[in-house]
Amino acid sequence: MVWMVTQQFAIKGKRRRIWGGAFLCWVLLMLVTPKISHSPNHHHYADMRNFLGVPNTLNVITSFPFLVVGVLGFVLCVQGGFFNISLPGEVWGWALFYAGIAGLAFGSAYYHLKPDDSRVTWDTLPMMIAFSSLFSSFIVERVGERIGLSCLFALLVIAVLSTAYERTCNDIRLYMMFQLIPCIAIPGMTFVFPPKYTHSRYWLWAAGAYLLSKFEAFADMKIYHANQYTISGHSLEHICLVIVPVLLSIMLVHRNRKCQRYFRFCNFVIQ
Repeated sequence: MVWMVTQQFAIKGKRRRIWGGAFLCWVLLMLVTPKISHSPNHHHYADMRNFLGVPNTLNVITSFPFLVVGVLGFVLCVQGGFFNISLPGEVWGWALFYAGIAGLAFGSAYYHLKPDDSRVTWDTLPMMIAFSSLFSSFIVERVGERIGLSCLFALLVIAVLSTAYERTCNDIRLYMMFQLIPCIAIPGMTFVFPPKYTHSRYWLWAAGAYLLSKFEAFADMKIYHANQYTISGHSLEHICLVIVPVLLSIMLVHRNRKCQRYFRFCNFVIQ
């Protein structure tokens, strides 16, 4: 009993140091990095073609797969029984993740119809909500339900504040960090914290698909030239991003809970 209490305090202290270190790193990055404003070329994409009167047609059309995946995932998540979700905290996180994915379809399509600074918020905010929810779901699964739900609330608040900061100060550093941190933290934490479920490799595959989408966005014009002006890198980014919730949905369908007794003990110690 004494050993269990000692372990509990040790893990809580380690957890505080981890979050404190993460916060200090974030503050340091904000202090040492210069302000990054929206570039005038930010809204100029390689493929600006107009088909059937729809501006930036392929960039708009490739936004709608998010709606299909997001709505189906949200319904199956809330309905229960199809996805293997065992904790109430996970339901909140995954439901908001799929809601963010569905919202991204409308926000991205609205933005790409007329890309400018006034519309870009509707493209970025649903994505930040999805990132927040996904990261908190991962923390619920790997670390603990209580801290995962706390992170969900905190990250959603930060997402809204980051969007307001971007609009007010014309500085996209917070938004860039919001995209960068989860795709680094999730693979890193995958090897540090043991999984409660099987099929945890899907987390790594999803992170890989996300990083590939960022490469496609960066090489927008080069990809457009390479495939003889058929489809741009940005449109391929949309398609690659849809693969992320698809992979995670496959994971939720096929995964099973691991050793129940061991993880009851771990949850007791951590919480």
